[in-house]
Amino acid sequence: MAVRSHMQQITGMTTCGSYEKYLGLPPIVGRSRYNTFKSLKERVWMKVNSWKNNFLSQAGKEILLKAVIQAIPTYSMSVFRLPRRLCKEIPAVMARFWWGHRQNDRRIQWRSWFKMGDSKKRGGLGFRDLESFNKAMLVKQCWRILNNPSSLVAKVMKEKYFKEDRFLEARLGYAPSLIWRSLWYSISLVKESLRWRVGDGS
Repeated sequence: MAVRSHMQQITGMTTCGSYEKYLGLPPIVGRSRYNTFKSLKERVWMKVNSWKNNFLSQAGKEILLKAVIQAIPTYSMSVFRLPRRLCKEIPAVMARFWWGHRQNDRRIQWRSWFKMGDSKKRGGLGFRDLESFNKAMLVKQCWRILNNPSSLVAKVMKEKYFKEDRFLEARLGYAPSLIWRSLWYSISLVKESLRWRVGDGS
């Protein structure tokens, strides 16, 4: 405590007693991934309930859902594989808002949210399938590690998880972190999408 107080006086900084979030992400993920990331659903629910549903057109609802609600879990999805249950509950909240539901309302949903995710050419509105989007974000991180082996994250992952192997041949290993488990899950998708291209060697 004395050392901490001395460092505070020198640097003029304050101490933080809570470490629930670091850069917007949980520093420790317990056994229940759902409980760890449940705050994302709560943030979505708070946003949706704060909007005046009666004064919004369908176009206004579409813009709010796409620009605000779908952006809330994006950062977490680029690092962690979110629980499937959560990826279903967040769209359920979005669907209730779209069809004009309040907390205790029960109205008919005239079209499934899965079909609402189709492109507008196919009769949908282009809402994201969160589970597929989560996979795409993780595959993007795998691609970055594959293309930039000199980056800090690639070096750290290599030293810890695939020191003697190439990234695409990496194993899950013993007691891996959730970040590595999420990336390792996406490696198979990267392999499926890779193609050889004949060139001049440059």
